Amino acid sequence: MEYNLRSPIRLEDIRKLRVGDIVYLSGIVVTARDQAHKRIVEDDMEPPISLENLAVFHAGPVVKIEDNRCHIVSIGPTTSMRMEPYEADFIRKTRVKMIIGKGFMGDKTAQACRKYNSVVAMFPGGCGALGSSAVKRVLEVYWIELGIPEALWVLEVENLGPMLVTIDTTGQNMFDDHKSRLKNIDKIISETFNSMYKILYSVK
Repeated sequence: MEYNLRSPIRLEDIRKLRVGDIVYLSGIVVTARDQAHKRIVEDDMEPPISLENLAVFHAGPVVKIEDNRCHIVSIGPTTSMRMEPYEADFIRKTRVKMIIGKGFMGDKTAQACRKYNSVVAMFPGGCGALGSSAVKRVLEVYWIELGIPEALWVLEVENLGPMLVTIDTTGQNMFDDHKSRLKNIDKIISETFNSMYKILYSVK
């Protein structure tokens, strides 16, 4: 199935998603990588913006600043498994509804998704230009002292995707379901999305 969602995300919409579904997302997305997760989970810091019902993107954007305005040049996912030690507590504390990243996440994250009605979605790696094309504007940036890639970038996006649901609100986890076939699946998915991207833009 293919879905178009809007963030803030409604509970009834997130509960419709199942592993294997394709999602396009519009609305508010906040980037958060390793250092932001550590601050919120290990240092017990309150995020400077409420993440409840929003989507968090494991990404470090390339940003161009002109005339005191920020423009996202490229934004692609970083490896989500690095956030696995923090993600369950991150979801519990923030009540975020969607985690977007690269690759798969583990059982603790899946359990948190089941308990708090959240999902994890895979954005194709190597498609930073595709990600930036969905960004309409930068709404705000927080924790810039962590550096541009690690800061919290609050973005307004339109049709961010395609993204593949890998953990749903029932706790089903594509990582567990297909372990024997996962060795090259991330590469295959990335190459598939890259091919789709090249085809789309070659005909324009």
